[in-house]
Amino acid sequence: MDYFKGIDPELVNWVIIPVLIFLARIMDVTLGTLRIVFISKGDKVIAPLLGFVEVLIWLVAITQVMQNLSNFASYFAWAAGFATGNFLGLRIEQKLALGQVVVRVITVDSGEQLIYRLAGRGYRLTALDAKGTRGKVNLLFMIVKRKKLQEVIQIIRDYNPNAFYSIEDVRSVSETEMPEEEGKHRLGIWRLFPLRKGK
Repeated sequence: MDYFKGIDPELVNWVIIPVLIFLARIMDVTLGTLRIVFISKGDKVIAPLLGFVEVLIWLVAITQVMQNLSNFASYFAWAAGFATGNFLGLRIEQKLALGQVVVRVITVDSGEQLIYRLAGRGYRLTALDAKGTRGKVNLLFMIVKRKKLQEVIQIIRDYNPNAFYSIEDVRSVSETEMPEEEGKHRLGIWRLFPLRKGK
């Protein structure tokens, strides 16, 4: 309590300490959430650093809780900080949009227009003829950066609103899609080199 000399003890116990615990918990859980994301991506540098800072902050927070076991406001602050940290960590991860995803598209209608549009935007994809329970379908596979995912989904919806698609995280790939600039160059001559579909 030496840090809070001259401050009303009741204010310290019921307001200041809980607020500090709440903020510390937000920070360490947010870092923990991001650390798990970086671990899933196979990062060997950022994940350990985040883990170090996370545990350091956690130790500070738990020390304050243990010193104020009779104060239920500390428990509430701990739980609220944990919940808020999870939410904030996920929001930050979504904004960062790290890594790549594989997008699978299944369409009953012809996928030529969709293929042309995606390839014209610089996305590499593989198209196959397949058979579903209701007959022939087109199956498209592509790997894109998560930052480009919304653009890809919008293209799919624009050109084939009834297409079924699924998205899955990818830990690593040997090669990503073409740069957008290359895609722009190919857009005008794409009709001369149509994508061959698998048999």
